[in-house]
Amino acid sequence: MSYQINYLVIEGNIGTGKTTLAKMIGKRHNARVILEQFSENPFLPDFYRNPERYAFPLELSFLAGRFNQLKNELTGNDLFGSLTVADYSFQKSFIFSAATLSGHEYRLFRQLFDIMEASVQKPDLYVYIHREPEKLLENIYSRGRPYEKAITKEYLNSIRSSYFEFMKQRNDIRFLVLEAGEIDFVSSSKDYKSLEELIFAGNYHYGINRVVM
Repeated sequence: MSYQINYLVIEGNIGTGKTTLAKMIGKRHNARVILEQFSENPFLPDFYRNPERYAFPLELSFLAGRFNQLKNELTGNDLFGSLTVADYSFQKSFIFSAATLSGHEYRLFRQLFDIMEASVQKPDLYVYIHREPEKLLENIYSRGRPYEKAITKEYLNSIRSSYFEFMKQRNDIRFLVLEAGEIDFVSSSKDYKSLEELIFAGNYHYGINRVVM
């Protein structure tokens, strides 16, 4: 099986290094890079302090922001024949809402998401970098964002479960789940090369493909 990757998504839980990897791949392949503008979300610090109160406005804000950014960035002929790398997918809104919302709020959010997703380009390959919560917490603490100090192992586990539930439900997207373990693609050129070769192997079927590194 072979196919061309024009639109590549690098995803993962909080602290996996997805943004760093997207930038590295973009630089290596002279690709257009789309980075999530999460730092501009005014609800994020409040959500980490009080999730129950701020989950719904946070998720709605992310939904609108992701939709607008991706519709703008992915519109045009330059998506075909060249590489675009993003450090998030539009489907991330569904994944996080499934972990943070419930009841009437979740049902309303899902209705809005389904309407909007129909007009957003799906990636040719969706890469999910998987690391254990303990390693994620190390990465989160080391980057020193004040509003992330309240993130817990339990919250990271709930997000991980939501990612895998989402991937199990979708057979219209090629998912590559990379069990990253202790690899360091930032400091080790060998690790990066191995990871890059796996991503661009071009032999992945629709649904979940899992590789242990």
